[in-house]
Amino acid sequence: MTLAPDEDLMLQVRDGAGEMLGVLFDRYQTPLFNFYSKLTGNRTLSEDLVQEVFLRILKYRQSYRPGTPFRAWIYQIARNARIDHFRKFPAERAFEPEMLPAVIPSDSAQEQQETELLHRALSQLPEDKREILLLCRFQELKYEEIAELLGCELNTVRTRIHRALKELRKSFHQLSQNTLLKQANAAAAENLPPRGGR
Repeated sequence: MTLAPDEDLMLQVRDGAGEMLGVLFDRYQTPLFNFYSKLTGNRTLSEDLVQEVFLRILKYRQSYRPGTPFRAWIYQIARNARIDHFRKFPAERAFEPEMLPAVIPSDSAQEQQETELLHRALSQLPEDKREILLLCRFQELKYEEIAELLGCELNTVRTRIHRALKELRKSFHQLSQNTLLKQANAAAAENLPPRGGR
């Protein structure tokens, strides 16, 4: 059995088949949660915002137009839900990098360390740069979809992604250097002879 495209399911939701929203929820719950958690650093808020997205889909289902790419449409709702939340609760804007998503266990400790450093580097980027990288690299939206989402030209999206990647690489490199330095210092400290010893 082939899976129905998101767009077909959304048209059914629009026409009153509410149970199809459950199928869309199953498909998008995890990607949306990952998007929010990497953006806000707050697990509870991320879960709440995912719920809010699906409440809004139900509420505004009549505004969905046939032929609209569903993924771009749902991320537009997701962005608006987050913006509206921080308008209401600006004090919550503090980012908690320690709440970054758990690192997927990998074969090598080095790979795991690099993934952790990448998440930390990402968390240090300004919010707009972090968001555009999350949309294109983690949520795998096409540049055209991002341009529509952000209301800007395709070339602007390319430029912004290029700049964000450059800053991410710089941040990642600095974190890597600091980690190597700490490891070298720790190793040197272990090899020091005991004080007062010969």
